[in-house]
Amino acid sequence: MFRKRINADNARELFLNSFLPLMEVEVLPIEDCDGRIISENITASMDVPHYRRAAMDGFAVIASETLGAGAGSPVMLKLASSIEKGTCMRVHTGSPMPEGADAVVMMEDTELCADMVQICTQIHPFKNVGEIGEDVRKGERIQDRGRRLRPCDIAVLASLGIRSLKVFRKPLVAIIPTGEELIPRNEKDLKAGEVYETNGLMASMYMKKWGCDVRLLNIVTDSPDLIKEAILSNLDVDMVITSGGTSVGKRDYVPAVVDSIGKLVVHGVGISPGKPTALGLIQGKPVVCMPGYPVAGIVALFYFARSVARKLGNIPEEPDRIIRAVLSEKLSGRTGYKTFARVKLDNGKAIPLATSGAGILSSVSKADGFVILPENVEGLNASEEVEVLLIE
Repeated sequence: MFRKRINADNARELFLNSFLPLMEVEVLPIEDCDGRIISENITASMDVPHYRRAAMDGFAVIASETLGAGAGSPVMLKLASSIEKGTCMRVHTGSPMPEGADAVVMMEDTELCADMVQICTQIHPFKNVGEIGEDVRKGERIQDRGRRLRPCDIAVLASLGIRSLKVFRKPLVAIIPTGEELIPRNEKDLKAGEVYETNGLMASMYMKKWGCDVRLLNIVTDSPDLIKEAILSNLDVDMVITSGGTSVGKRDYVPAVVDSIGKLVVHGVGISPGKPTALGLIQGKPVVCMPGYPVAGIVALFYFARSVARKLGNIPEEPDRIIRAVLSEKLSGRTGYKTFARVKLDNGKAIPLATSGAGILSSVSKADGFVILPENVEGLNASEEVEVLLIE
């Protein structure tokens, strides 16, 4: 049926080792860099703050002048325009510390009486004072190359006066849905044997979520020549994803077309659902051929296309979102296959929805995640604790 079926982990490793990440860089305004991958190390060119500042609203003082102050025995200081023995100055959060002052008494620990201030608490030097470089030191490494930028990271960079950043270019992915039975979603009526095209829509949304730019093509009918033309006319992209036509039927031409114009690395993977997945290279660019059955397609996306996007885009590996739960009933696997079983979470229980039925897309929509059974596990018993990989 297929070229030799390959272990799922081995297939992914073999495929990921067959191409290189993108090294192209673009310069973007800092406000457009949320979620982007920084392409260079960033070192602070200045201290933040670059001046001594008050960290509270209150009065700047010489800390030693508050010795012994308390609610019942306040120290009286004169409100003045400069700091010297026996005086204090009003300050606001973020304002420069007056020359000679080394601490700030919070407003709530004072009482203003005409031009005198009662200090009702004793404070130590540097209390409520932000020192130069307290946040960031000049010369400090702030960001490392290859990090995915978050809003808080960007705020720190902005505090250094940085206005633009060099980031890796996003991978551009062409998505090609194939199949005689597919109908554009704007068609009103379906005939027997026809279905709306949804795999391309789903793939495009996931690839955008995973950091790619997407070009979603129109439906290509089951014709080797038309499939070949669609792929060849879109090789300006960094990655190609096809949907459908990967199995062994008379109209399943996609793997053969890929092999005719490039190299078919894998066809037939020990993954369930998703066995007909094919992986190839054309002009050094990765091609992921999703099975047409929607659940098999989404598994191929999660297991292969997401990893390709990460490598191409220099995106760091990030932990999957996993919830531990207890199986509500027995869960069957398929020996020799990594099985993605759909489950729903309910009060700490993982309720199986379907372990077969690769065409039942609604079972994924109803599911909260997958329980992944290894190749050597025939099944899991009710009440066993499992890890549920949450579906994004």
